[in-house]
Amino acid sequence: MKATDLFDRRIFWDVDPDKLDLEAKASFIITRVFDRGDVPDIRNCRRYYGDERVKEVLTQAKYISKETLHLASAIFNNPLTDYRCYIQIPLTGKPWLY
Repeated sequence: MKATDLFDRRIFWDVDPDKLDLEAKASFIITRVFDRGDVPDIRNCRRYYGDERVKEVLTQAKYISKETLHLASAIFNNPLTDYRCYIQIPLTGKPWLY
């Protein structure tokens, strides 16, 4: 099975989706689908990988968008503090004043 069998090609605009290994690149695929996919893509992701694996990947992700963070928290009914990207301090600071 290929990634394009489960998900829309537009999600993987910067890589060749036909060459993605669904198991070896599961973390990349799950985070990308939740960040850029629509409802059917997210449902297919949860069906294929299972809620436990999806939850584990998203809670351990170094970065997911704020929208994805809140969506995952609502879907899996866990607090935002469970997510690694929520508790990490962002590296971007205030701009330099010249």
